[in-house]
Amino acid sequence: MGWDIAGAVASILLALAAAARSRSAGGFYDAEVYGMTPRSHRRYALIASVFAIAFFAVAGWWPRSGATIWLFAAFVLFAVFYLTSYLRGAYESDD
Repeated sequence: MGWDIAGAVASILLALAAAARSRSAGGFYDAEVYGMTPRSHRRYALIASVFAIAFFAVAGWWPRSGATIWLFAAFVLFAVFYLTSYLRGAYESDD
């Protein structure tokens, strides 16, 4: 039961961070070079919400689910993709 709660909390935090980041246009590198536009951040927020609501909630209700660790691993991979895409262009200084 611990992995599904940890995964749900982590995916909610990622969804909130992506939604907050989608409110700005971004700098040159993240928006123009790496393609991390507000629309991209909204997509990541949506997918992270689906992880929290659909996948981890179902895994929490499913008795003795061995697939929860695999689900958590898939979410961690998704989160790493998002964070590395965002962090490559996170610095705003073009000077």
